[in-house]
Parts: sequence; C-alpha cells; structure tokens
Amino acid sequence: MLKYLLVSASGAAGDEAVFATALATGAPFAAHLAFLHVRLDITETAVAMTSGGAGGAMAVQNVLDQLESESRQNEARVAAQVEAFCRRHGLPLAAAPVAPASGGPSAELLLRVGSASRCVAEHGRFADLLVVGRAHGEEDLALDVLEAALMDTGRPVLIAPAQPPASLTGTAVIAWKDTREAARAVAAAMPLLERASRVVILTVQEEGARPGEVVEPLAQALRWHNLDVSCRTLTPAGRHPAEELLQAAHDEGACLLVMGAYSHSRLREVVFGGFTQRILRSADLPALMAH
Repeated sequence: MLKYLLVSASGAAGDEAVFATALATGAPFAAHLAFLHVRLDITETAVAMTSGGAGGAMAVQNVLDQLESESRQNEARVAAQVEAFCRRHGLPLAAAPVAPASGGPSAELLLRVGSASRCVAEHGRFADLLVVGRAHGEEDLALDVLEAALMDTGRPVLIAPAQPPASLTGTAVIAWKDTREAARAVAAAMPLLERASRVVILTVQEEGARPGEVVEPLAQALRWHNLDVSCRTLTPAGRHPAEELLQAAHDEGACLLVMGAYSHSRLREVVFGGFTQRILRSADLPALMAH
C-alpha cells in the first residue's frame, strides 16, 4: 500500500509535473503527499567558499548575500506553488494522520535547510515511495537528488515525466531482467500493478538465453495479483536496447514503466553513459525504479 509519498519540490520548472504525477499515483490509495523543499544552508556554503580561498572577504559576503536572497525567494515561491496545487486539487494540509480518515489524499509542506541530496536521503528512508523530477542537461543538483533518492534511501523512486499522466491504472510495462534490482522494483510497484488494467513484461533477448525462460515464472506469479499479464521478448535490430524497450512500451500504450536501477559505480557515471541514462532522457512516461 502506498500511503506516504515524499515529493521533491525544488522550485524547478518541472515541479508541477512532479506534483501531478505524485497525485495521480497516490490518489487511489488516499495517500499523504509530503512535499519536501530544501533551502541552501548559507553557513555551510560560507565555510566551503572560504576554505577554498574564493576571493576576498567582501566579494565572498556579496555572493553569500545574493545566494541567501535567491534561496529565500525560491522557498517562498515553492511554498506558494504547493499551497496553490493543494487548493486546486482539494488536498487538505495535515502534519499528522487523523481518525477517522478523510477518505482522500492529504498533503504537507516540509521546509528544511541544508543539502538537498542529504535531506532527500534522510526523509526518503521513511517513505513508501519517492517522487522526483528528472535531471535536464547539466543540472547537477537535480542529478544529486536523483542519485540520493535511488542509491541512499533503500526505497523505490518514481521519476516523473515532463507531461504527467492522468492516471497510472492503465497498462503497466515491466522491463524485466533476472536481477535483484528488477525484483525489488516489481515488488515495490505491486500496489500499482494490482490496479493496472493489464501488465506487459518486456525482456530484451540476450545471447545464450532462451525466450521466456526467465519471464514466464514472473508472469505466473504476477497473475495471482492481476490476471491480465502477458510477455514479449524484444530483439534489438541495430538500436540500443533502451530505445527498443521504450518503443515497445509506447506501442503497448503504457502509462507506467517498472525497472531496476543498475550501477556498479556511482549513478552519475551510469546516468551519463548507460541504459538508465537513455531511459531517463527519453522516457515520456513515469518510471518506477528500485536499486
């Protein structure tokens, strides 16, 4: 059951899509959406700047004053955006559960000061699911938050697309590989898979593997949760496997992609050079990942 969702509220242009994706995910479960915004810690920044020998005292102070002003303005903008979103969708603000339950989703705004990635990791460990935006171009902060969410929380992460889905109860696609990461992603997505209109398991044909030998046992197990489960084996023909997978998901009319997050090193290296990077850059549907 998805009852407590931690939602990233960074102040970036894509926040509205993140909020809407979180609501579409949590509404069927009457979930609580905890919107987390982290304001820059100027004291930490000052220490980092002075220890690195960044210019004179006057110049450093001017930069710090500017950062402090921008950070507070961004915090106020995020607070107003969250309040407007909640008002528009009729989400009551509640810092703690009450009995009897209202029967619908609720929300709260968590304002913290410090490192965004560290705060996401700390708060994310208590969430049923984290909902974050995806990094664009050279957005190092967004990438750090995504890395912390996936690698440091031990919890599943839903990465919102640029255009939020109206619902996640249509076709769900599982990008299956016989690994613990993929198994964790499927387990974490089970509340959504149970409510999906149908589930399609996609696997990319690998050398030496017989089609169906790893997906049919998964399909049989999933049919105890959702009777409409089918399997497809993809054979890339000159395209990257991630592109083949996304095309197949599009052909199936998928509204959700479930997959493991793989890395043998830091996520930063994976995102800029591997399968995960192509999914995050190209997917136009929510991607639920677990590591």
